[in-house]
Amino acid sequence: MHRPSVPEDLDHPERLWARAATLSVVAAAMDDWDDFSWGPLGLQCWNGGGAYWWRLKLYDDGRALLCGQDSDGSYTHSGKRQIDFLAGGPQWLPWERMRHDAEGNLFGFVYWWQDGAWARAPYPETMLDDGLEMALSWAGTGDDAIGRIVEDLVAVTETEVDPAAAVRAFIAAAEARTVGAADITALLDAVCDQDSWYAVRPEAALAFAVELGLTAEDRGGVPVAS
Repeated sequence: MHRPSVPEDLDHPERLWARAATLSVVAAAMDDWDDFSWGPLGLQCWNGGGAYWWRLKLYDDGRALLCGQDSDGSYTHSGKRQIDFLAGGPQWLPWERMRHDAEGNLFGFVYWWQDGAWARAPYPETMLDDGLEMALSWAGTGDDAIGRIVEDLVAVTETEVDPAAAVRAFIAAAEARTVGAADITALLDAVCDQDSWYAVRPEAALAFAVELGLTAEDRGGVPVAS
């Protein structure tokens, strides 16, 4: 990605959703991971060590919102003033929440997708980086971005099993919304160290996949909203 990032660095929001959902499903299965939550604001992740956070939401009519911050990589101020990451934002953004987050200095990047393209507020020339690549290394285009997910999972779980095939297969199933119990099992067997201190909970992973609308057994958690 560019430093700072440009909208063209980001892949299609449906692909980003499938990758983010894959990470969140693994997190639901074990304790040694980031903290994910799912609700009206979308899919949200807070790093356990406070290094980064991000939120991704898909709306109807093909719209999407991606925002977050990296504690080390997001240069959110120009001089002593916080950069206005909401400048030029479309009317459909959740403005009350976005302004609240901006006032809390939570943003390092805000990108919105509409009319088939990502966009963001203009950056000052002095801005070094928005932290997007550091917080979401898997959000870029191409196969390398998926490889970053594999690397992240291996680094965290320290498994000796090559997880690449299982991760790629699960991402494809997540994007197609066809995830089943067998997909969960294959993913967790590939990325979770069965001999580690933490318990692996496939039933919790499957339940979260259902909530996210990744399976045929949809309990109303399809990740789109008006």
